[in-house]
Amino acid sequence: MVDGFIKVAAVTPKIKVADTTYNAHEITNLILEADGAGAKIIVLPELCITGYSCGDLFLQDKLLREAKKALLEIAERTKDTDALIFVGLPMEQEQKLYNVAAALKGGEILAFIPKKNIPSYGEFYEARHFAAGTTLCNTDIPFGTDILFACDNVEGFVVGCEICEDVWEADTPSTHHALAGANVLVNLSASNDLVGKDTYRKELVKATSARLLAAYVYASAGDGESTQDVVYSGHNIIAENGTVLAESAPFSTGILYTEIDIQKLRMERRRITTFVPEGTRSYLSIPFHYEKIQETQLTRTFDRTPFVPTDEQTKTRRCEQILSIQANGLKKRLEHTGAKAAVLGISGGLDSTLALLVTVRAFDMLGLERGAIKAVTMPCFGTTDRTYDNACKLAKTCGAELIEVDIKQAVLQHFADIGQSADNHDVTYENGQARERTQVLMDIANQTNGLVIGTGDMSELALGWATYNGDHMSMYGVNAGVPKTLVRHLVQYYADTCKHEEMTSILLDVIDTPVSPELLPPSDNGTISQKTEDLVGPYELHDFFLYYMLRCGYPPSKVYRIAAATFKGEYDTDVILKWLKTFYRRFFAQQFKRSCLPDGPKVGSVALSPRGDLRMPSDACARIWLDELEQINK
Repeated sequence: MVDGFIKVAAVTPKIKVADTTYNAHEITNLILEADGAGAKIIVLPELCITGYSCGDLFLQDKLLREAKKALLEIAERTKDTDALIFVGLPMEQEQKLYNVAAALKGGEILAFIPKKNIPSYGEFYEARHFAAGTTLCNTDIPFGTDILFACDNVEGFVVGCEICEDVWEADTPSTHHALAGANVLVNLSASNDLVGKDTYRKELVKATSARLLAAYVYASAGDGESTQDVVYSGHNIIAENGTVLAESAPFSTGILYTEIDIQKLRMERRRITTFVPEGTRSYLSIPFHYEKIQETQLTRTFDRTPFVPTDEQTKTRRCEQILSIQANGLKKRLEHTGAKAAVLGISGGLDSTLALLVTVRAFDMLGLERGAIKAVTMPCFGTTDRTYDNACKLAKTCGAELIEVDIKQAVLQHFADIGQSADNHDVTYENGQARERTQVLMDIANQTNGLVIGTGDMSELALGWATYNGDHMSMYGVNAGVPKTLVRHLVQYYADTCKHEEMTSILLDVIDTPVSPELLPPSDNGTISQKTEDLVGPYELHDFFLYYMLRCGYPPSKVYRIAAATFKGEYDTDVILKWLKTFYRRFFAQQFKRSCLPDGPKVGSVALSPRGDLRMPSDACARIWLDELEQINK
């Protein structure tokens, strides 16, 4: 439960219809197994103590008495477990029969939650036997729909319960539970299988977890239920905020595990201001306590490239969508300003290549001649033949006007003016070149009535890896919302789909070129000597850090923990910790550069614009974040 991770289990026992003794034994054994595996919430199916498909046997006193007896047996045999358990049974209350979930903890029955929505259509005939659940009844053990379970030693951890049909209704109990504070919702279900129903069920659970900013644990009846007219598949699903974390195989029994993230859910609710709690005035809040607060062994995984989909079909669709967002953003800016040209520096690197491809797409959308795109190459001290050749070939292949401005003499003159030795390869040496290039671009834009198109990406902005008022500045930054790990895939997508052999060859070589600002002289063999990732760290790590810090709100130690698990075998933990410290230090120190960013389109759920997603003061101190990292491994 450290870092907000809580292991949960959706359990489908193999039962025998109306055999409560057998069922209690099977249910108990699975509960003990799940508890032994560290599960802190265990959810079993609807009416599983008797079986959902008992029909008119539910009206028999004998079955109801034996169900109650079986529940007491389950409670007694699980008294030494540390999980909050939900198990289904039929129960008489005030001479009415209810389909209820019993909540158990440490051998005690905490409450009974009745099913609120009783179906009576198609193959469902529950209304023949069961009454609709009521809000709250005055009983020794709390009974009613408006009940929440609040953990008193895991901050902000609140559980709500509903039963099967409840989640299929327009006004679901889970909606009211969530608005009353529940961030984990459980559903005891007996949903039969039909063609296509599994897909709908999965999407329903997934969407409910997204809409309610919650985790959702769905346990359904399976093997052992009567197959007289329908079949039950044991389709168990665990979702969190719109993502399915775990799903059982079709027609399976047993236990489905994963870990939910309470910290992440709480952050989402803080972040999304339209989620407005209603309060708990009508609810009974029942406290429960965990005896053991321990570090949960993680079985869930985290995307090592969270900005890049792993599924090829999704990646293709995402790349096309992002290029369209970028191009449409630029299209609008060109239309609005009446610009006659677009001016951008083309270096032969990934970022400027993507910016050029986006600009070409925007011009095509506007019906403008591509020759009005001014692709400016500005060789200087660090330019290599490989990047220079690729820049020139790319501009010509795209149909842009290639303009070459050798800036060596201008930079050397500037060094002489300010007393900078050309042999001193310090930050002034590097930034002097970047600012000279920006001046050239701005002036050509004035000459051509054009706009300077920015090429810098979001990863560089996060790290402040840009020269202030150099490559940091433009008139519209098309790559501002695109992280470095995604830039490569966008260029690859273009190479795969452009149907132009020469263009594809150029783009593939650009992709294969090391990332570099090329501000220091090349090596003796003419290759790039200044590799960005050797200096600032691997971008796949920094993009990972950026996503889980900003999008998920994880503290530094949690980012480190999941990074160490995700990149195990690829980066040593000391290396991960080193670059994570670099990330936090630079992210805070370089905010002043982001505070005056040019306009640029947001393309994903993480963005750094000071006018939108990141209202961060330029003078914020990183101390408490770095202090937390210093405690790791001590």
